[in-house]
Amino acid sequence: MLWRRNRIFMWSFMVLTFDWVTKQIAVETLPYAEPQVVYPWLNWTLVYNSGAAFSFLASHAGWQRWFLSAVALIAIVFFYKWANRLQSTEKWQRFAIALIIGGALGNVIDRLRFAYVVDFIDVHVGAYHWPAFNIADSAICLGIMIILLSLWTSKTPKSS
Repeated sequence: MLWRRNRIFMWSFMVLTFDWVTKQIAVETLPYAEPQVVYPWLNWTLVYNSGAAFSFLASHAGWQRWFLSAVALIAIVFFYKWANRLQSTEKWQRFAIALIIGGALGNVIDRLRFAYVVDFIDVHVGAYHWPAFNIADSAICLGIMIILLSLWTSKTPKSS
């Protein structure tokens, strides 16, 4: 049990560290809101998101900072407890939960420190730009996809 918990902490810490380092690099090297072309479909574009995903709630007076932080902290506790209930064979789900926890922590730290989340990855097709995101967002999305895939492909006994 302790080893499983330590692995969750290890992966979460790795995500948190990678997220923090890349955000620091973005803040120190990128001009605000000026796209830096990397590939025809990818820019580095520093933006600050005071809302949730897709800037949801960003235009509100500031209460969303505390609300979104509280929701994220509750989610972190929920996922951590879920991870501790998983069987030793459910390695992918534990890994996915570690990604989600690390990503959520990365964004909560930003939100509590700055009242916004640092985003800088700008993926686009022609003139259509996906909302900017960061490593924490990517880890959360990947973790959710792994959990959904593992739940979808798990073998559940059929009831008679």
